[in-house]
Amino acid sequence: MLCVGLDPDPARMPMPLDGAPDAIERFCREIVDATADLVCAFKPQFAYFASQRAERALERLCTYIRESYPQVTLVLDAKRGDIGSTAEHYAREAYGRYGAHAVTVNPYLGTDSVEPFFAHGGGVIALCRTSNPGGDDFQSLVADGEPVYLHVARRVADQWSQLGDCGLVVGATYPTELAEIRSAAPDLPFLVPGIGAQGGNPVTVAEHGADRHGRGLMASSSRSVLYASSGDDFAAAARAEAQRIASALAIPSIPSI
Repeated sequence: MLCVGLDPDPARMPMPLDGAPDAIERFCREIVDATADLVCAFKPQFAYFASQRAERALERLCTYIRESYPQVTLVLDAKRGDIGSTAEHYAREAYGRYGAHAVTVNPYLGTDSVEPFFAHGGGVIALCRTSNPGGDDFQSLVADGEPVYLHVARRVADQWSQLGDCGLVVGATYPTELAEIRSAAPDLPFLVPGIGAQGGNPVTVAEHGADRHGRGLMASSSRSVLYASSGDDFAAAARAEAQRIASALAIPSIPSI
């Protein structure tokens, strides 16, 4: 149930690639090759590529993942959210240009803002209870007797899931809320960022967030895997850290009744 986030930071490139013109693509490919058999998903973070004018590298990387590891889900972490006509172009970008299986979206603009993504046959993973402390500003506000994040969870589980494939973003840093949201959305997959550098515990995530079959999670770790070493052994170190997290996430399957 491990997802490795691909967040190539030029300030943290390992020494063998530091300053290389193709460092972003080479770095991400080596991480992908080192961890692909351990993961259920890869999650390239769009901003890390766009800020470095590396959209073409992202295109090639996504193609490489899709062709080399077709069993792995490709999630474009772009947090899109806009009116329908603009969302149509975001959908074309995510599924056409980058070939993503799913894209993260901001649900604030409502159902019509995500309908274009479903029309293009891709999945959406809606921000629900995010891992950052500032998420409390709005997500925890109480409306009609329950926090906004539960309203989001129920809307996605009960209505958006009738339109296409859906999931929820729920931070690893809030295990109590993770369990609460699992109760509200028992069958949805969760993308759970915040394991590793942000302090989320993979064992706790599995215990609180797995579905009734002991699955249903894409528990995401980025920095702790990507930057496990800054030396020549960066790919091997990334694999070792990914193995550690994957083992902690592995809970016995629960037979369906």
